[in-house]
Amino acid sequence: MELKALKQFVVNHDNFEIRVITHSGSRFYQVELENVEGERHMLMQRGKPMLFRSLDDVYLELKRAGIHRAYLVQHVPQDEVIGRDAHYSAPLTSRMPLVF
Repeated sequence: MELKALKQFVVNHDNFEIRVITHSGSRFYQVELENVEGERHMLMQRGKPMLFRSLDDVYLELKRAGIHRAYLVQHVPQDEVIGRDAHYSAPLTSRMPLVF
């Protein structure tokens, strides 16, 4: 989903979740939107996923789109390696609320 489409989506909908995703060992962040139907859309720019170098950059873009809340999700591949289930969408175990 392009930034322009995200802004339009925010104006027309009020029930969705924004996730700021980072991977262990990475210095980059991606933004994902999940709507009521469970469809997930990555924030894109010219057909490629947008990568942000800091949370401040993410906050700035989301504020411009009219979004002031999100969840920070960190993927940790070591959990899968040692046999633990990955719980990226479980609300209390993998996400941290962000308000900006």
